[in-house]
Amino acid sequence: MLIRSTLAAFLLLGAAAAQTDSFPKPSYFRETFARTETRVELKDPVKLKELVVDGKLDLSLKSYLEVVMANNTDIQLQLLTLETPKDAIMRAMSMWDPSASASFNSTRSTSPAVTALAGASTSVSLNQPANFGFNETMPSGLQYSVGYAASKGTTNSSFATLNPSLSSALSINFTQPLLRNRGAAVNRLNLMMARSRYGIAGSTLKNNLIQLINGAENAYWDVVQARENLRVAESARKLAEDSLALSQKELDLGAISKLDIYNPQQQLANAKLTVSQARFALDQVENALRKQIGADLDPDIRRTPLELTESVDTAVDSAPLDAERHVERALAARPDLKAAVQSLNTDDMQIRQAKNEFLPNLSLTGSYTTQGVGGNLYAGSGGQSGPPIPGGFGDSLSQMFGFGYPVYSFGLNLSLPIRNRAAVADMADALVQKKRDALTVRDTRQAIRLSVLNAVSNVESSKESLKLALVARDFAAKYLDAENQKFQLGSEPMQFVLQAQTQLSQAESAVVQAQVGLRRNLLNLFTQTGELLDERGIAIQ
Repeated sequence: MLIRSTLAAFLLLGAAAAQTDSFPKPSYFRETFARTETRVELKDPVKLKELVVDGKLDLSLKSYLEVVMANNTDIQLQLLTLETPKDAIMRAMSMWDPSASASFNSTRSTSPAVTALAGASTSVSLNQPANFGFNETMPSGLQYSVGYAASKGTTNSSFATLNPSLSSALSINFTQPLLRNRGAAVNRLNLMMARSRYGIAGSTLKNNLIQLINGAENAYWDVVQARENLRVAESARKLAEDSLALSQKELDLGAISKLDIYNPQQQLANAKLTVSQARFALDQVENALRKQIGADLDPDIRRTPLELTESVDTAVDSAPLDAERHVERALAARPDLKAAVQSLNTDDMQIRQAKNEFLPNLSLTGSYTTQGVGGNLYAGSGGQSGPPIPGGFGDSLSQMFGFGYPVYSFGLNLSLPIRNRAAVADMADALVQKKRDALTVRDTRQAIRLSVLNAVSNVESSKESLKLALVARDFAAKYLDAENQKFQLGSEPMQFVLQAQTQLSQAESAVVQAQVGLRRNLLNLFTQTGELLDERGIAIQ
């Protein structure tokens, strides 16, 4: 049996709201400016109508668990818990996302001249700068930016030698940490911790699913046990009816007095009461099972009778279970232990991150800029008295890429904390957290060992209880047969027959309880060893 559950089947929000492509692809704009769909559509229960046979919902344990995985609301909620830690991985990678910027301004200024050097009685100028930039942080911690600036300026000043003046500049800047935040290892710590937490969330999800499947399967056995209890109660009622009919014949023939008829009548009344209670108990557990498979959400299915095909009869293995082997399997498979061990790895990364905060912040900086200008050149004396020499934007680009007017710089920046109490507190918290998680791992191991040993003991106890209950039922049946024969021979009154009937009913109930108890304890053993999903063929993808 293999049941596959994919997280994609449980995503409720449309993918159109997510930005998956980068600039400048056309889909980038489509995804960025698309309307976010906030309406949530929940799927109706699936696979239920396929299981309806002859007007009944036919459920084997295999098919029941399949529809539980497909329709159970609690399981769907658990499957969504992986989405947030998965998004945290993407969020941790955002520190390396490049970004681009652009700006443009146009400023026109008119002002009265206050000096003869203004070149005009009323000074009028127009400035139109444009800037473009790109910056990115590399995994090693290196931050660099590339910028391009261009501007156009015009003026009515007679002293301007370039009018309009066109300028352009290309600059490259970088900052490389030398101590704190230096290297890919320390800069990837947030990403590595996010991935570690995603692994912890996966183990936690598996542990929660084991508990949910355990509860769902117990709900199945609740119905089976209630059904068997009703069968035993109806069988006891049939025996009580037969005994009362026989006593009534004896009364009609005058073989017994009227006082002797009350005991069989009381026996039948008690049997009817037990049947009525068993029916109501069966209705309650059937409603709980319908919720497990989502049948209560479908108006066409919610009142369909249930037909559980799994039998309570089970072969009793006489060989005792190897408790230590099951403990070893539990220590290797239990997802809660894996989550606790994974937390230790996260703690180590947090300690490394706290240690990084102790280091001085020393960084190497550098920049290089090349520039150029162009425009109509007025070369005559006295400013714009002569005709201009034509020029344009190409002149500024030619000068810029000619690298004839460079500006470059290098520098060191140091920030030395004289006292860093925040870093000390962070380191102390990280060390305490690791010790706490180490103790949690040990405590989890001890709890797993104890729970597995108890589960093995319960299985062995159930096996012995079932064997003894079967023997007791056989003796109860023989005892009832003997009392019937004595009654027919007239050596025993009806009272002893009724007592034997009660004992047989109790013995049959004990057998049912022991059979279902063995099933439940085997289920609990698989739960405690962490192998329940594998045993039931449930795979999470």
